[in-house]
Amino acid sequence: MRRNKKERQELLLDTINENPFITDEDLADKFSVSVQTIRLDRLELSIPELRERIKHVAEKNLKDEVRSLPIDEVIGDIIDIELDHSAISILEVTSEHVFKRNQIARGHHLFAQANSLAVAVINDELALTAKANIRFTRQVKVNERVVAKARVQKVEQTKGRTLVEVSSYVGNELVFSGEFEMFRSNKLDKG
Repeated sequence: MRRNKKERQELLLDTINENPFITDEDLADKFSVSVQTIRLDRLELSIPELRERIKHVAEKNLKDEVRSLPIDEVIGDIIDIELDHSAISILEVTSEHVFKRNQIARGHHLFAQANSLAVAVINDELALTAKANIRFTRQVKVNERVVAKARVQKVEQTKGRTLVEVSSYVGNELVFSGEFEMFRSNKLDKG
């Protein structure tokens, strides 16, 4: 159903407020207009592009400060973190992440996103991966968005080890899963 510009812009604003991670392409499909029309609407409404919206949500939602590595060393954008509990990051798969001949993401990028998130969720100055058991469940293509969700499963205080489970999705589809046994320098930081 075609809407007039004012109606479309109001719905666009509501849609982005509900889901700040929606792409211009998805918005264009939703409103049956061109991507260029969506970009012009965003410009008129002073709505930043997706990357800026992700950063804004991340800054607003970060409850804790990452301690185990510099934030710029995390692969993907952390949008939520609660140390020693859970974390979420988003990776936009671009041409630099894929094989040129088939546009499929190189596995080490998906692993790096999950592994760096498993390190980041640890509430310690030093966190290292001791062991990982990973599974790739579907190919990821260029221009897809991978959402990785890390959850601390178990903290072994006496051994200085923490088990972190990471599941990565494109939409609602699981594309990667891993169990990471993490070494931490202190037994447990009450912080």
